[in-house]
Amino acid sequence: MDTATKKETRRLQRFSLSLPVRVESRTNENNGWEEITRLTDISAFGAGFNLKHNVQCGRLLQLTIPLPRQMRCYDYTEPQYKIWGLVRSCIPRENESVDEGNAIGVAFIGKNPPLSYFDDPNKIYEISHLDSGRLWSVVEASIEPEETIMQDLRRHSRFSIPTNVLVEKLDGNGNVMSSEPTVTENISLSGAAIFSMLDAEAGDFVRVRSEQYDVSIISVVRARRIGADNIPRLHVEFVDRFFPLEGIE
Repeated sequence: MDTATKKETRRLQRFSLSLPVRVESRTNENNGWEEITRLTDISAFGAGFNLKHNVQCGRLLQLTIPLPRQMRCYDYTEPQYKIWGLVRSCIPRENESVDEGNAIGVAFIGKNPPLSYFDDPNKIYEISHLDSGRLWSVVEASIEPEETIMQDLRRHSRFSIPTNVLVEKLDGNGNVMSSEPTVTENISLSGAAIFSMLDAEAGDFVRVRSEQYDVSIISVVRARRIGADNIPRLHVEFVDRFFPLEGIE
């Protein structure tokens, strides 16, 4: 395995660490909330955990985690690792306790929030690019906050169209464990709901391939849901690029 492949493999690795995490959110200079919960998974890209709060996608949260130093990007000797995350998904957990009613997915952006956050903690942000191969850079979102409220990865306009895709479940080394040709229920730039019988759960990595659009995208499963038609769906978030939706109307 060459150096580039090894580096990509490390970036794909997901760790199911049930570490405690303190999640803090500010609504203005003087008000906010915090909640203690546990990680469900963590990777170089971000983390997943459950919250009783319903958090708007695009908002920033500060996480405090007793993370092993080999998994950190800075503050290697500090007892607690403080890192900011951008909320990418907030999905209700069906048939679960109301105390942890939402599955949250965040993308790590670094030790400090953007300066504009201090002027208005309610600002909504979106990812611009992956900086230094591990942490995401963000910019202020170009849409109004109320337009970003979502429950199932609808950060962008979603098209309810069947798109043929191949879904490949990946192990921690980036190898294909199983695959399935299927279709999307709906799709957007940043995610999709895909009809799938794959044995994949929230936090698993999959690769979504489309021959029609000539694209292969590493994705993370944010939820698995069985619809009213008794057919399971995977709600996935595209990680390393957007889906090329040019031409879809």
